[in-house]
Parts: sequence; structure tokens; C-alpha cells
Amino acid sequence: MRRLQAAGLAWLLALAGTASADELGRKVFTEAAQPPCALCHTLEAAGATGTIGPSLDELKPDKARVMEAVRTGIGVMPRFADQLSEQQIEAVADFVAKAVSGR
Repeated sequence: MRRLQAAGLAWLLALAGTASADELGRKVFTEAAQPPCALCHTLEAAGATGTIGPSLDELKPDKARVMEAVRTGIGVMPRFADQLSEQQIEAVADFVAKAVSGR
């Protein structure tokens, strides 16, 4: 019985951690990055309808592609490596990749 309780607790903690990471990723996308990603990009999961950059819903970038673009910039998109922590960059990349993959 204790093993079952421990497994249940571990599952709940993992779920809570995922929710926190998703919340952080959404916050980075919508407000923490300056300018915010949502200003330029469309991403339904974030309620973003920007038209300056590509629609991420259509582009469907994977996590690695988002992380690289956020770190180094691409085209007119600025680099955010000096502004965001590695945790924030990973969280926003996870958020976008999950949102566009339908997971």
C-alpha cells in the first residue's frame, strides 16, 4: 500500500511540475520576454495573434528550433540569450513545441 501511495504522490508531483513549466513557458511567451513573443507570433495556445513573425501554429517548430531561435535570434527577431535565463528559454521552447504538436 505504501508503494502505491508513493507512486501516486510521485505522479502528482510530476504533474504539478509540468503545469508549472507550462505556466512559465506561457508567461515568457506572453509577457516576460521583451518584446514578448506574442507581439510578433501567432500561437493559439497563448491567445497570440501577432503578424510580424511567422505563425508558430503553421510553422510547427520543434523544441530545438525554438531554443535556437530564442537564443540567437533569426531574421528581424532579436536574440534573447542575454535577457532570459536558460530555464525560461527551455520553458518557452517546451510550451511552443507542445502547443504546435497537439500534445
